[in-house]
Amino acid sequence: MKKKLIIFMPSIEGGGVEKNLFLVSNFLIKKINNISVITISKKYKKKFDNNIEFITLSSNIWDKLSRRFKYFLSIFLLIKEILKSRNIIVFAFQANIYCIIICKLFSIKVIVRSNSAPAGWSKNILKRLVFKFFLNLADKVMVNSIQFKGDLKKEFNVNAICIYNPLNHDEIMKRTKKKSKKIFTNKKQLKILNIGRFTEQKDQMTLLKSLNQIKETIKFEAVIIGRGKLHKELLRYILNNNLSRFVKIINFVENPFPLLKQAELFILSSKYEGLPNVLLEALTLKKFIISSKCPTGPQEILLNGKGGLLFNVGNHNQLANKIIYYEKNKKKCLNMLKHAIKKLNRFDYQINLKKYQNLVNSLI
Repeated sequence: MKKKLIIFMPSIEGGGVEKNLFLVSNFLIKKINNISVITISKKYKKKFDNNIEFITLSSNIWDKLSRRFKYFLSIFLLIKEILKSRNIIVFAFQANIYCIIICKLFSIKVIVRSNSAPAGWSKNILKRLVFKFFLNLADKVMVNSIQFKGDLKKEFNVNAICIYNPLNHDEIMKRTKKKSKKIFTNKKQLKILNIGRFTEQKDQMTLLKSLNQIKETIKFEAVIIGRGKLHKELLRYILNNNLSRFVKIINFVENPFPLLKQAELFILSSKYEGLPNVLLEALTLKKFIISSKCPTGPQEILLNGKGGLLFNVGNHNQLANKIIYYEKNKKKCLNMLKHAIKKLNRFDYQINLKKYQNLVNSLI
């Protein structure tokens, strides 16, 4: 490849997007000789192949800044690279609009990976206009679910390319074997797990309300793993509703797989997603899933309810009933789980990473 590929990811925070970032970057460097990553998150350098050039700032202090501030610092680094050489292609995993503006100003080809469904940002009229205009200026727009692709076409007239998140089964199983603490204490109780940032998007409050509703109906233990600005609000709800005996919150961990392995039931309560990696990981570890019907991803992964149970976004009554249904109909649910697991080959690691390679090669 004659052109240099710059992967643009200002703020690396350890979520699902980041998992794809590491997988894709480390795969592409084996196919493409010249790759750089622009980020302010210096502490994640070890996650990248040694042959990838890491473009960041010298001090660690910048990594403590807000995501928005990191965007602007990374744009500065991107402009510096463009001024050195125009013989580059940019692949944005984050701050897509900023990246498109800079690339178009300098006549640089740009691919953007849109990470979360339009439902998360299309309600604001100004944002709608901005996204519709600038996304259509990108050379390629990539999304990670078929529904997502359809929504972008409908809402913004964007012809996106769908590439599913690459699922590395062997790596998950390897990391599952690492030693970890026990998070569930009673083998006889239903073990429920949720993993996600404590934000409005992930909507753990709906999960807590459903658990509060069933605490006298079935025996369960629930663990919520994550971090974020709503941490105190979630803790306050647990205390105010006497849920401490049933629910505990654990801080975000780099390797959640040994903890996920301990669960029986995984619940996703999000208001919107792109294609939630955590559901693919839960199925890989043979965990039954109850998920919101949020746009986009869960319905595709769970085969429109044939591979797991679905409830309407924000409806804690429905979620409570689905948990009770699972507890009383485990044999039926096991068959659903088997069906979902059989269909996981759609997300195969090698197949989807090859599609990333083809996407980049299309702009050479």
